[in-house]
Amino acid sequence: MVNIDSLSYSYPATRKQKHERIALKNLSLKVTQGEMFCLLGPNGSGKSTLFRILSTSLKPTNGVVRIFGKHLIEQVVEIRRSIGVVFQHPSLDKKLTARENLLHQGHLYNLRGEQLQQRIKEMLSQVGMLERSNDLVEHLSGGMQRRVELAKSLLHHPPLLLLDEPSTGLDPGARRDFDNYLLELRRSEGVTILLTTHILDEADLCDHIAILDQGNLVALGTPHDLKQEIGGDIITMTSNEPHPFSEAIQQRFGGNPRVIDNTVRFECTQGHEFIPQLVEAFPGRIDTITLSKPTLEDVFIKKTGHKFWENGT
Repeated sequence: MVNIDSLSYSYPATRKQKHERIALKNLSLKVTQGEMFCLLGPNGSGKSTLFRILSTSLKPTNGVVRIFGKHLIEQVVEIRRSIGVVFQHPSLDKKLTARENLLHQGHLYNLRGEQLQQRIKEMLSQVGMLERSNDLVEHLSGGMQRRVELAKSLLHHPPLLLLDEPSTGLDPGARRDFDNYLLELRRSEGVTILLTTHILDEADLCDHIAILDQGNLVALGTPHDLKQEIGGDIITMTSNEPHPFSEAIQQRFGGNPRVIDNTVRFECTQGHEFIPQLVEAFPGRIDTITLSKPTLEDVFIKKTGHKFWENGT
């Protein structure tokens, strides 16, 4: 569905920023039909720039992008007819009803009459908004508005759905509901979904994840496989002197302990058996110690050497 080969993008220099800013660096990846693919990264990682390129809003500086086998620059009109897009910022007219928003969207894709009315009914029903279809958008909750956005983007039966930070502004409950709607739509509509997010739990729901950091692709794989690369458990410790303590652990036990945000992190197998050895070897030097299974945050730290939010908020 999507084939990205050696893609780079640089924002030109401005009066405020004297030099060009490189947002993407030689990135290559593929998205296969029917999967839910996630671009994961903190703010400034390049994921929104990549989204803008895939949604045909930006032209790449270098590299080749093909969607449905079509060249992104040479066949952009054909691509636009076949993608659905949900932008990070709302694109609904709040003074119109949910149904009216979809009606005007359908006209843009040359849908008319009974065919359009039936499709509107199907999509509003699919996202659980049929009973609220005649309500003004401004009277709907944030979660409901995002569901209408989703119905709007799928009105013309696109085989590929692009979503930029779809959970922005939603509370945890509404975000879970929205994610469940995505999974159900993929199952019922057979649509391929590519989304950007900085929410680790949301990325965990996807089939494949591309982790971006400062414009670089630092990891690519399934959530399970990426976590398996950690190779065991994560032991996290606090100490009055984290850096000397980290060096002492390495001298005594080897491995590769890291100090991240004044916290010592250590990867090992059978962590529950290793913790007593640590406590016995360094009496009085450990303030707190915790054991956990690897998460996508741990994958990010392993690949980049810093925490997920260290370079952006």
